[in-house]
Amino acid sequence: MATRRLGRNAWSAAAGALATLALLWAFGGGSENGERVRKVGPLSAFSITAKRTMSTRALRNTCATTGTGRDVFMVTGAAGFIGSHVATALKGRGDGVVGLDNVNDYYPRGLKRARMKKLKEIGVHVVEADLNDATTVRTVLDTCKVTIVLHLAAQAGVRYAVKNPGAYVHSNVAGFVTLLEEIVRTKPVPKVIFASSSSVYGLNTKVPFSEKDVTDSPASLYAATKKADELLAHTYNHIHGVALTALRFFTVYGPYGRPDMAYFSFANNIVKGKSIKIFKGHDGGELARDFTYIDDVVRGTIAACDTSAASGKRADGSKPPFRVYNLGNTHPVTVSAFVDSLERALGKTAKREYVPMPKTGDVPFTHADVSAAKKDLRYNPTVGLDEGLQNFVRWYVKYYKDGANSEDTNYVPM
Repeated sequence: MATRRLGRNAWSAAAGALATLALLWAFGGGSENGERVRKVGPLSAFSITAKRTMSTRALRNTCATTGTGRDVFMVTGAAGFIGSHVATALKGRGDGVVGLDNVNDYYPRGLKRARMKKLKEIGVHVVEADLNDATTVRTVLDTCKVTIVLHLAAQAGVRYAVKNPGAYVHSNVAGFVTLLEEIVRTKPVPKVIFASSSSVYGLNTKVPFSEKDVTDSPASLYAATKKADELLAHTYNHIHGVALTALRFFTVYGPYGRPDMAYFSFANNIVKGKSIKIFKGHDGGELARDFTYIDDVVRGTIAACDTSAASGKRADGSKPPFRVYNLGNTHPVTVSAFVDSLERALGKTAKREYVPMPKTGDVPFTHADVSAAKKDLRYNPTVGLDEGLQNFVRWYVKYYKDGANSEDTNYVPM
C-alpha cells in the first residue's frame, strides 16, 4: 500500500505549530474565553456530562463479536455524526463496538442522545468520558481487548476556535496524546485510524488537494490541531510502530448531521422563511466545497480499517506505514449551487444574503484528489449532491416534525 510522505521542511514548519499550540494550552489566548481557560480549564466555554457509565458486563456485551475473524473497535466520538454512523455499520457486520464520548454541549445534546439511543438499540454501549480520562480509556481497552481504535472524537468547528482555542488543544491535541499513550501500553497494540480534516490544506492554491501536497499553511487553529494530530501520529508510528492512518474528511453531510454546519443552519432558516448568509471570498468569488455524503465516508473509513497493517515493529526493524488518505466526493460545488439543490429537496425558496467571508479561518474552496484512496481502499464515492440532500431532508422533516427537537432548529452556531 502507498505511504504518503511529507518533506523535511513541511514537518519542520508544522512542528512550529505544535509549539504554538503548547503555548495556547498553557495560556489560553487573550480573549475573555482565554481568561476563563486560564482560570478554570479549557472546556470552560461549555460543559460536559462525562460520567463513567460503564460496567464490566456492559463492556463485554457491547464488545462481543458475531462470527469469526471479526474485530473489536473502540470508536471515540461515537455520539457524534460520523462516529455514530460508522459504529452502526461496524456492529451491523458483526464487529464488537464500544463507544466513548464526552457528550459536551458545543451543539445541543439532544441530537447526541438520539444517536446514542439508536446505537443502544443495536447493542452498542457508549461510555461517557473525556479522552483525557486515561483511567477510563485504559479500562475500555483492557476489558474489551480492543483490536482497532477508530478515533473520531474532536472539538469541531473552524470559527469557534477563535473564541475558545483551549478547548481545541484539550480535545484534539492533549486528548489524542492521552489516547496514544494508552494504546502503546496495550498488548497487542491496536491499529489506529483517526479523523484528520480537509482543513489541513489551509491556504493551498493547487487543486485538487493531494496527500502529497505540503500542508504547512493552516488557515485556522482547528486546522492546526488536525495537522498536529498528523505529526503526532507520525511520531508514534516511528517510535512505537503503531499502525496509524489519517483520514482527511471533506465537508461530510447527511441524516443526523451536525447543527453547527452550514447546510443544517441553511435548512433551519429556509424552513422558517429566514434569510441565509452565503459567504463570498475576498476576491468577490463564491466559496466552493467538496460536499461528501455520509454513506460514502463510512465505506471509506471502514475500508481504511480493513486494509491497515498490524501494529508493531518487525524483527527486521521494519514497521507498518503511516498512511494518509483524502475522503471526498471529488465534485466541488459553489455554496449557491448547494443551496439550489437544498431548495429543491425542501420545496422552498431561500432568501439569500451574500456577505464577505469573516476572518475566522474559513478557506475559499476544497477539492479532494481521491486517487490514493481509490487505489488502496477501493474508495469510490457514489452519492451525488441531489440524492444526498434528498436523504437529509427526508430525515430532517421527520425528526423535526411539528416542532419536535426544536433545540436543534433554534440553535445558532457558536
